[in-house]
Amino acid sequence: MSPLLSKYHPPGESSQVQAISPESVGWGYVGFQVFELKAGRSLKRETGDREVCLVLVAGKASVRTRDLSLDEIGERMSPFERKKPYAVYVPNDDYFEVVATTDLELAVCQAPGSGNHPARLIGPGDIDAEARGKGCNRRTVHNILPEDKPADSLLVVEVFTDEGNTSSYPPHKHDSDNSPTETYLEETYYHRIDPPQGYVFQRVYTDDRKLDESMAAYDKDVVMVPKGYHPVVPVAGYNSYYLNVMAGPVRRWCFTWEKGHDWINGPDYPRAN
Repeated sequence: MSPLLSKYHPPGESSQVQAISPESVGWGYVGFQVFELKAGRSLKRETGDREVCLVLVAGKASVRTRDLSLDEIGERMSPFERKKPYAVYVPNDDYFEVVATTDLELAVCQAPGSGNHPARLIGPGDIDAEARGKGCNRRTVHNILPEDKPADSLLVVEVFTDEGNTSSYPPHKHDSDNSPTETYLEETYYHRIDPPQGYVFQRVYTDDRKLDESMAAYDKDVVMVPKGYHPVVPVAGYNSYYLNVMAGPVRRWCFTWEKGHDWINGPDYPRAN
């Protein structure tokens, strides 16, 4: 199995099903966890030196921080309803307590914080929807925590891709600290599949092919992208959702396309039959 693939594990007593940390991966910025909380169960954590974005992937919850009290937020019960999510930003040196008021699928996105922003609700009205691509390269993006919204390090988006379309494509990378041409950003992909027995293919590779990993990601698996290009393709019959978390030394999403494939962005794609 690829070292870049973290398989889903059914929740135990901790309710945790995914756990990615800088220490476990060997990088410096992104942390990512997923919890499946039954209705009535709670999760409480100190943020320490990390800022956090809590994303309610599915279900409803009440959330408390030092300065924030939110009663039963959330609306969608599955990401494939394609409604915009509810999320909560929590700064470093704070805490959060989440109480599930329905069964809850909760993503905890983490990166280094500087304490520059207060805790806040990110509701559906705060999230822009964006259509990208054309032909068989189409997807819909919900910008949960983009670079033009307050945070210290985190960038968080979710992406919906219909069966057979390519996504995170043409291949692009953001592994060089060369702003504004390119920024170094580590990234995780939390995959959901509809129907859930399906899978997507994801490849992570560099120009010199010293890193070249291709993997089948199933429902609730995580793919880690320390560097290189990282396209995704859902197979026929199955729709794809993924939640992206990115962070690095500069909070800007600047990337470069892989040469040879960037023509897909131009007027020659899709070709006429």
